[in-house]
Amino acid sequence: MLYLLDANILITAANTYYDIGRVPEFWTWLQHQGTSGNIKIPLEMYEEVLEGRKEDDPLLDWLKNDGIRTALLFAEKCDANLVRRVVREGYANDLTDDEVEKLGRDPFLISYGLDQGNRCIATTEVSRPSRIRHNRHIPDVCAALKVNCCGPWELNKQLGFKTGWKT
Repeated sequence: MLYLLDANILITAANTYYDIGRVPEFWTWLQHQGTSGNIKIPLEMYEEVLEGRKEDDPLLDWLKNDGIRTALLFAEKCDANLVRRVVREGYANDLTDDEVEKLGRDPFLISYGLDQGNRCIATTEVSRPSRIRHNRHIPDVCAALKVNCCGPWELNKQLGFKTGWKT
C-alpha cells in the first residue's frame, strides 16, 4: 500500500505530538518510509506545507532538505481529468468558482488515489458526513469515490512506527 500524505499530517505532527526536536525518530522514520516507497507526498501538498510555514521553522528546514524531498516527493503528475472528477463526484457538479477555490488542493490529493486499490490517502481530517459541497472533509469525499483513506494513527500502525523502529 502506498500512503499519500495530506499536508496536515506533517503540520499537525510537527506542531503537536511529534515535534521535530523532541521526537526525531518519527521524522527519520518518515524519510525511511519515503525511500522505501511506502509514503509519498504529492507536490501540491508539499507546496501547501511550504507556503504555510514561517522562516526559521524546523518543519520548513526539514522539508527543504534534498534527501527528504527526494525520499518523500511523489513523482506522479496530476491528471486534470481526475481532479475534475473528484470535484464533480466528490463535492458537487455545480460548484461556483468561489467554492472551487475554497477546496484548496484536496481534490489533487484525492485524485492520486482514484482507481488505485493500492493507495491510501492519509489525513488528520475526520469524517463529517453532514457537510456538503465545498465543506466536505477528505474522508467523506474518499468514501464517496471509493478511495482508501486513513488517519495518522492508522498510518503509523500499518507501517509499524515506534520510537525504537530502527532496532
